[in-house]
Amino acid sequence: MHIIIIEDEKPAARLLQRKVEKLGLKVHTLLHSVEEAINWFNVHPHPELIFLDIQLSDGLSFEIFEYFKQKDQPIKSAIIFTTAYDEYALKAFKLNSIDYLLKPIDEDELEEAISKFKTQHQKNTTPPFDIDAIKKMFIPPTEKDFKRRFSVKIGQQLKVILVEDIECIYSENKGTYLHTKENRSYLIDSTLEVLEQELNPKDFYRISRKYIVPLSSIKEIQVHSNSRLKIILPTYNEDEVIVARERVSDFKEWIG
Repeated sequence: MHIIIIEDEKPAARLLQRKVEKLGLKVHTLLHSVEEAINWFNVHPHPELIFLDIQLSDGLSFEIFEYFKQKDQPIKSAIIFTTAYDEYALKAFKLNSIDYLLKPIDEDELEEAISKFKTQHQKNTTPPFDIDAIKKMFIPPTEKDFKRRFSVKIGQQLKVILVEDIECIYSENKGTYLHTKENRSYLIDSTLEVLEQELNPKDFYRISRKYIVPLSSIKEIQVHSNSRLKIILPTYNEDEVIVARERVSDFKEWIG
């Protein structure tokens, strides 16, 4: 069985390779960019299985499939996606019987995905890869599509809060709250998972399970324990606003 991994982070690619080979399979090739993958597919037969990251260093991995589709040489390999996208955004994969693994990749989930692939492969029932349908799930919305305001209920009235006035968004006791620059918090009918998709990622970042913060409201960043970071906001002081350790690297890249 011919297996390749397309992943732009080389340490992550090698780690996944070790996990796959620990399950008794051989990974033949590691590719790290759209360009490298296109060049490889131009001269090699298509593998039975591809572990595919969504976002590569030089673009979305869908560009690889579009390139060969336009050449009337569609890639028909089975796909197991490896992605950091939230599970909320990936529910539609289930409908298409396409496997995916959320980073960091759990070994039990990896084994289950491979087992499912083997069963489909043996029965020759590997589902077709509908690039257009899947791509729609991941192409970021245009600037005009991001959420620009919230309406919150205060008694019998509605108050409009612009995203520019948000100091942070947090979850508490199964509720989600907007905390504004006026030092007030408002309960909203949403979840952080949904808001991650609705807010412009250039301006807002989910630093942990509990908090989403806008770049414009970060007053200070302090080194915290266990390789974490502590965010100081202008008015919010209900709890420590901590960047989760596994998100520190991405957070630093986000703030530039």
